[in-house]
Amino acid sequence: MTIVVGYVPKPEGRAALRAAVEEADLRNQPLHVINTSRGEAYVDQSFASPEDLAEVRRLLEESGVPFELEQRVGGRDGAEEVVAAADRLGASLIVIGLRRRTPTGKLIFGSDAQRILLDAGCQVLAVKAGEADGRG
Repeated sequence: MTIVVGYVPKPEGRAALRAAVEEADLRNQPLHVINTSRGEAYVDQSFASPEDLAEVRRLLEESGVPFELEQRVGGRDGAEEVVAAADRLGASLIVIGLRRRTPTGKLIFGSDAQRILLDAGCQVLAVKAGEADGRG
């Protein structure tokens, strides 16, 4: 089995990545890191730059956990891509990061985290970013 983590280059993405590495190590399972963009915006702040991916790769290599790193542009949104990867890989766990949102923001924009929680065919671990992730 595999652990899938949805990564974004933001505090919540870094928190999810660290939690996923810990779970992969505890469960002795490989890690599949996925970062996506629909490619609709001129600059998508959720899409990892080459520098971001180099840092992710360095952290993963230092952890010793076997991993795959996948980056996709176009197609489905992030929630759909994460759930599809988990289904394709027969994942035992999906790890996602959460950020604080206002009730209005949730209503207008929806929530990828909520969609993953509802649509996933496996367990989902949702983690919040903390001070070590760049948030106070």
